[in-house]
Amino acid sequence: MPWIQLTLEVEQSRHEQAEQAMLDAGALSVTLKDAEDKPVLEPAPGETPLWDNIILTGLFEAGIDTDKLQQDISAELDISQLKIEALEDKDWVRAWMDDYKPMSFGKRLWVCPSHMPPPDPDAVNLMLDPGLAFGTGTHPTTALCLQWLDSQPLEHKRVLDFGCGSGVLAIAAKLLGAEHCDAVDIDPQALIATETNARENQVANQLSTMFPEQLAQTKPRPHYAIVIANILAGPLIELAPLLADYTEDNGHIVLSGILETQAQSIIDRYSQWFALEPPVVQDEWVRISGRKKA
Repeated sequence: MPWIQLTLEVEQSRHEQAEQAMLDAGALSVTLKDAEDKPVLEPAPGETPLWDNIILTGLFEAGIDTDKLQQDISAELDISQLKIEALEDKDWVRAWMDDYKPMSFGKRLWVCPSHMPPPDPDAVNLMLDPGLAFGTGTHPTTALCLQWLDSQPLEHKRVLDFGCGSGVLAIAAKLLGAEHCDAVDIDPQALIATETNARENQVANQLSTMFPEQLAQTKPRPHYAIVIANILAGPLIELAPLLADYTEDNGHIVLSGILETQAQSIIDRYSQWFALEPPVVQDEWVRISGRKKA
């Protein structure tokens, strides 16, 4: 069935009022997006940051009186610039499947959606579908980390994926030969997604999931040959002493989720513990890696 879509733009301070007005008028859902293409970075735990100007889109059933809808919303919000249009129904699952294709990272590794056969059955194939937790390899920060993992000899090494999201980095490390991987995140949904993806890739027995406080309470203190943290610059700076402590002497640190303009602050913070390599840049995002000083 077709739907009716109503779109409007408001300042951040009015988004709750606008969202409630749409719901009161019968919206089945309301989505928010940036009106000015300004990234929101560094959210604190439990915080939901928003942009200065926001585009709200409400989805309504096709039978709604569009003239009355426009009048009601305009009067409630004192906004004259509204856009109402018909939205044809479509097979959204099929649309997603058409867009998400297998991706190659380095010489050995592929990340493939489950509905498609791997292009190279003899490669290291990680089967992964998008879910609620971030991380399929499509974002440059994830891609940079996957490329690094593909380039390394991982046999007999323990790996820590700090801020695991979907678990793609930990699972990739295990498939590429790591002995064991620990995946850590503050989001319960991320740990659930990681466990599910680990089972689907037959590595669940060699991959553990936990919250940061559980890892901190582990006795004896765990140390890893490789520590990967694909999060954001702010948390990376705050977590530097902890991530350094988890890295064994001569072990590798791999950091991403960093904008190119933030790279120097990360280098300055981590240089006291690590001999760092030059940043690797992809689409304004960077990866910083190095070895822990003995």
